[in-house]
Amino acid sequence: MDFEALMQQAQAMQRQALEAQERAARREVTGEAGGGLVKVTVTGGLVVTRVELDPVTATDLEMLQDLITAATNDALKKAKEMATKELGPIAEMMKQTGLGNL
Repeated sequence: MDFEALMQQAQAMQRQALEAQERAARREVTGEAGGGLVKVTVTGGLVVTRVELDPVTATDLEMLQDLITAATNDALKKAKEMATKELGPIAEMMKQTGLGNL
C-alpha cells in the first residue's frame, strides 16, 4: 500500500468535505410548528437567521414558547439533513472513521 497515495486521498476527501460544508453553510432551511404559525429559518451552519410569528400566537405566551422551540428543532434537523446530503458519500465515510459527526 502506498502511504503517500493514501495521504493524498485523505487530503482530497477532507477538501471535498470542507467545500460541501461551506456550500451547506450558505444555504437555508425553514422549520415550522403549529401548522405554520411559527417558522424558524437556519443556515446549514446551524445559525438562526429569521423567526416568523403569526399574530395569533401573541395571545398565549406558553404556546408561543413551545412553538418556537418546536420550529427551531425542526429547522435544525432539516439543516443537519441538508448538510449530510451535501456531503453525500463523504458523510458516511467520515462518520465511520470518526472524523465527523453530523
